[in-house]
Amino acid sequence: MTRWGILGPGRIAHKFAKDLLTVPDAQLYAVASSDQQRADEFAQEYNIPHAFGSYTDLLTLPDLDVVYVATPHVKHHEHVLLLLNGGVAVLGEKPFAMNSQQVREMVETARSKGVFLMEALWTRFMPGICKALELAQSGAIGKVVSIKADFGFRAPFLPEKRLFNKELGGGSVLDIGIYPLFLSYLFLGKPSMVKASANFGSTGVDEQCGMVLTYPDGQLALLDSTIIADTDCIGLIQGETGQIRIHSRFHETKGITLKQTDQPEQVFTFDRTTFGYDYEAQHVMQCLAEGKTESPLWSLEDSLNLIALLDAVQAEAGIVYE
Repeated sequence: MTRWGILGPGRIAHKFAKDLLTVPDAQLYAVASSDQQRADEFAQEYNIPHAFGSYTDLLTLPDLDVVYVATPHVKHHEHVLLLLNGGVAVLGEKPFAMNSQQVREMVETARSKGVFLMEALWTRFMPGICKALELAQSGAIGKVVSIKADFGFRAPFLPEKRLFNKELGGGSVLDIGIYPLFLSYLFLGKPSMVKASANFGSTGVDEQCGMVLTYPDGQLALLDSTIIADTDCIGLIQGETGQIRIHSRFHETKGITLKQTDQPEQVFTFDRTTFGYDYEAQHVMQCLAEGKTESPLWSLEDSLNLIALLDAVQAEAGIVYE
């Protein structure tokens, strides 16, 4: 049995908790919030034995195996370090932190202490994404020449909430632009050039951003994110002899289409009854059972490379946080 803690019982934590209930040998063991009542209500809903109104109190449980950190972006660095320094394994929500400097400190701390740490980039573990990567790496569409991906939704304008609040790390790039960037990195690796442009709203956050990435072998990635419009949310992997279309919404896809030159289309479906957070949870549990301190599928080096991409995009687009 793997005993899970949740730090920050917000909207995403509710989804994660519901999915974790479907995972064999996983137990929701503790929850911590800055508000005792909120922690108690969350614990009651999911039958969690330990509820704390202080994040540090999680460290009083010697038999806690791993903690899922789901606080706002600006708090990830602080809370991950709190747990790592307490010797507790961590699955930390994306973006891992606000910038490369913070992520590097988290990674160095985890490695120096020999404690498991992984960024909760759940998309990496979706069966549809795994199948698309497998097809591309097998040469099914020839050399990959371009990636196109968009992620956008029309969010209600609530300046006090995270999305439109710069003090909470709001904006389209950190919240959802990370997904198109992740897709480009997964299939093409590190670019040689990054160009980006953003539009800013009344609260100062980037409400939409367009990104163009160029690669050493001439490939291109055309990516965009927005929190002011609903977009198709499709990922398109274009090869010299075919393409892979990752169905909407690509970051949580339930299907992909393989189109090869002079061949009938093939559709692969991956139905599920969960939100999809169970796949990353199962992977974390497997890593812990095998004594690993980082994931072989989404390593700490991958997280460092991805946050470096986010930094580059923000620098190009003029997105600045205190």
